Amino acid sequence: MELIVVEICRYLIIICMGIYTIQCFAVFRYSNEYDRKGIYLRQNFFMVMIHFMSFLSLYAQYDDLMYFRAYLIQQIGIMIILVAYRFVYPKANILIINNMCMLITIGLIILTRLSYDRAMRQFYIVMASALITFAVPFIISRIRLFEKFKWIYVGIGLASLAAVLMFSSVINGSKISFSISGFNFQPSEYVKIIFVFAIASILAHDHSLKAVLISALIAMIHVLLLVASKDLGSAIIYFIVYFCMLYCATRNVFYFLIGLIGLAIGSFGGYKLFRHVRVRVTAFLDPMGNITDAGYQIAQSLFAIGTGGWLGMGIGQGAPKTIPVVAADFIFAAICEELGVVFGMCLVLLCLSCFIMFMNISMKFEDPFFKLVALGLAVAYIFQIFLTIGGVIKFIPLTGVTLPLVSYGGTSVAVTLCVFAVIQGLYISKGRDHKREHIPSPEDFKTEKLDIVEL
Repeated sequence: MELIVVEICRYLIIICMGIYTIQCFAVFRYSNEYDRKGIYLRQNFFMVMIHFMSFLSLYAQYDDLMYFRAYLIQQIGIMIILVAYRFVYPKANILIINNMCMLITIGLIILTRLSYDRAMRQFYIVMASALITFAVPFIISRIRLFEKFKWIYVGIGLASLAAVLMFSSVINGSKISFSISGFNFQPSEYVKIIFVFAIASILAHDHSLKAVLISALIAMIHVLLLVASKDLGSAIIYFIVYFCMLYCATRNVFYFLIGLIGLAIGSFGGYKLFRHVRVRVTAFLDPMGNITDAGYQIAQSLFAIGTGGWLGMGIGQGAPKTIPVVAADFIFAAICEELGVVFGMCLVLLCLSCFIMFMNISMKFEDPFFKLVALGLAVAYIFQIFLTIGGVIKFIPLTGVTLPLVSYGGTSVAVTLCVFAVIQGLYISKGRDHKREHIPSPEDFKTEKLDIVEL
């Protein structure tokens, strides 16, 4: 009987995820939130159904009430986040809220399947982080002084990365985090946000060669500190974010080409200087030929994805624990094994819809500072996803970064929630500016669809 339940739920989960993903792009057909309400409600329904059917599968197989308790606790927590955002921020972008909660839901589902204790630990981190970042949209939408603190951003960012280099312990050959009361804290995650604010404040209104050189020097020091700590995944993200922001600010293709050349030189230098980079490149080039050594992780990841096929094996039916570090770096492989490649593709498209909305918000800003902030955070978000999934599917060498809001990792989750909150604040801020500029006409009230915050 339990196998029948698992099989039925497997197909229904894929169908629900497919419909949810279609809705993510259907919202772009409409210009205001009023016309999107039906889409958002359907998304909420399918989100709840995916969560319910996943835990129904786990309970049917293991007949353990702890899964029922976990389901109730997680569902209540996610609904609190949804309702709280809609109640406190009625002019917020609901697609961003829904996608944020959907990614959290998927992460909790697969983490519960892998380790109940880790899943619940992640859940409590999510709730604490959501509570802490809940005020961020309010602050961002009402305070206009962020551009004035560029040297404070630079000082905090460089001091944090330097502290990691000097005082953190070496883990797997890299110095990337501090351990505080059993919790690993990775400063390079939150410094990404500070870095974006720093570069935006420098380049927002000054595109002179002097400003460009100052911003390049600051970006270079950030990247070099990360390279010295052997946190190469984060170093690449910082590098890409900087040159994307530089090109957007100056519209100078020459700077962008310099960035591409610098990336090539840096990649070659990293290969020559660091042994673990050479190991990862070797694993990337021939994982099966080095399956007992360097290629073991990527080989197991490919086996898992291949075993799952298009429609997956069903929650609890695979063997994802054979993949090293599966809860963090390789969680996408676990998702594809048990929920299928189709589900995995929908997950990628879901993340892409977040990126498109982030960029949409960025393009609607006339203020260059906020435009650059939204752009930088959007690029950092989508490029991290590219590095994570690209490494898991052997599209690029592994970089050791996590899948935002899905992978296990407290700092990553907290920082990503902060990124979403900042973007939400920018969206609300733009709506407030539009409201001040717009004088409603009698025709606006006749339509009863006046939505002055839309982008």
